[in-house]
Amino acid sequence: MKIVTINTDKTRNIFEELQTSFGGKVTFDLEEYTLEVQNSFTEGSISGASFNDNISYVQFDMVFSTDVRLDILNLKSSPIYFAYCSKGNLTHSFGRNTEERTLKTFQTAIVTSKHSQDNVLFFEKGKNTKLTLIIVGTQLDSVNQRHSLNQQVKETFFENNMVQDFFYVGSYNLQIAEKIEQLNSITQSGIVRNLLKEGIIRIILAMEIQQHSDDLHAFANESNGLTLREMEEIKELSELIKMNPEEAFTIKSLSKKSGLSPNKLQEGFKMIHNRTVNDYITHMRVLKAETLIRTSDLNISEIVYCIGFTSRSYFSKIFKQKFNCSPKEYKFNLTPMAVTA
Repeated sequence: MKIVTINTDKTRNIFEELQTSFGGKVTFDLEEYTLEVQNSFTEGSISGASFNDNISYVQFDMVFSTDVRLDILNLKSSPIYFAYCSKGNLTHSFGRNTEERTLKTFQTAIVTSKHSQDNVLFFEKGKNTKLTLIIVGTQLDSVNQRHSLNQQVKETFFENNMVQDFFYVGSYNLQIAEKIEQLNSITQSGIVRNLLKEGIIRIILAMEIQQHSDDLHAFANESNGLTLREMEEIKELSELIKMNPEEAFTIKSLSKKSGLSPNKLQEGFKMIHNRTVNDYITHMRVLKAETLIRTSDLNISEIVYCIGFTSRSYFSKIFKQKFNCSPKEYKFNLTPMAVTA
């Protein structure tokens, strides 16, 4: 087993220590760091950035050739860690000789420890692990930060301000996975990229906290929700529809393909997308239509046919509901936008 030690006091320190342990090349742009590694020991990338309110994040997308123990040191304070596994799973313990707890795919976790107590993460060899770790500092620099987000987070979980070992694993949540995909699909650079990332990180943080609140109120609920397998099936179906919205999907065909009942399909799509199955299909078709209007030479009628609609009037109605203008007006407005860009 390889043992790696990092100090989360500063994002720069994290990546310097990770590069020393894993090798690879670190790139830096406006407080965002990326470590790309490909060697006999490990392959993948680690990215991260720092934002206002003493909030930062580190994201692992790695495959290790041996088991790895990552010791996270809390030298100056005891941050609160919000963790989410998009792929694979990993194990956590406080220190090196305490109880181990597992964080599985699509699960949330909230972790913090006593001052100077290590948080230890175990990565299993040979398995691709995708972990997003949001770090909320609890050490305030001035009186003016009493009402900052990190102070509010601290008070939410520790009303008496006494930080003790705390570990919570939530139920499965695919909405967070969707937000993480948005985070990773940002193509802008510079300050725009930084602002977009900060916005999404704050949303993910809010979703993590809301998940904790929902779980606390769900113990008396007789519904057990969806299993991990059912969540994975819903995610695969969502991706299939997203990539091919023009196909003639029906609840019956999707149910047959996934092995899930129509009721489970509807439950899953409402949980993840806050939409029914048919609403999600329509939503993806409209998004693809908007892309085609921007990037192709097809006329509106051809686009309507390409995305699986049979009625141009119906398409125009739902397009206007989403973009506040008709498809024709949208296409017309693209030309002056391009000229002034």
